[in-house]
Amino acid sequence: MIKTLIRSAAIASLVAAGTVGFSAGSFAQDMPMVGGAEMSPEKTIVENASAASNLTTLVAAVKAAGLAETLSGEGPFTVFAPTNEAFEKLPDGTVDDLLKPENKEKLAKILTYHVVPAKASSEAAMKMIEDDGGKHPAPTVAGENITLGMDGDNIVVMDAAGNTATVIQADVMQSNGVVHVIDTVLMPSM
Repeated sequence: MIKTLIRSAAIASLVAAGTVGFSAGSFAQDMPMVGGAEMSPEKTIVENASAASNLTTLVAAVKAAGLAETLSGEGPFTVFAPTNEAFEKLPDGTVDDLLKPENKEKLAKILTYHVVPAKASSEAAMKMIEDDGGKHPAPTVAGENITLGMDGDNIVVMDAAGNTATVIQADVMQSNGVVHVIDTVLMPSM
C-alpha cells in the first residue's frame, strides 16, 4: 500500500511538472469535448462536469451526496466519471433510491470509490499497470482499492465485485485533477 501511494505521488508530481503526458489514444487538445461541451483545463471537475450532457446523473449524484464542494477543491483528483448510460445499466430504481436523503452516506461511498487522490494521466496509469505486471491497485477516497488493467489498448477499472468499466475518454484535464470517462458504475464493498 505504501509503495502504491509513493508511486502514485511520484506519478502525480511528474504529471504536475508536465513530465508525463497524454497517451497516443487520448484527446491531447487544449479544450476536449465531453457530452457536447468544451472542458476547460482552467475549470474544476464539478464546473466542467456540470456542462457535459452525458454526465448529468453523476453531477446530480455528487450534489445529492454533498460532494460538490470537495470535488471543487484544490485536489488533485483522478475521477473515473460514469456516464448517464453507465448509471442506466444499474437495476431499475437504483439511482432514484440512491438519491434519497436517507441514502446519502451510501451514495457518497459509491461516488468516492470513483476518486483517486492523485492526478494520473492515462499514460501514467498504463505505466503503473505495466510495472505491476498487468494489474495496478489504486487506493480511492472511499478507502478501498480499485484495480486498473488493460483490455487491448483500453484502460479498464475493476471494482470490488470484479465488475469492469472501460475508460471511453481519457485525460480530460481539469484545474484540480483529471477525469477519465467510464462506461460502467463501480461498486465498493457494502
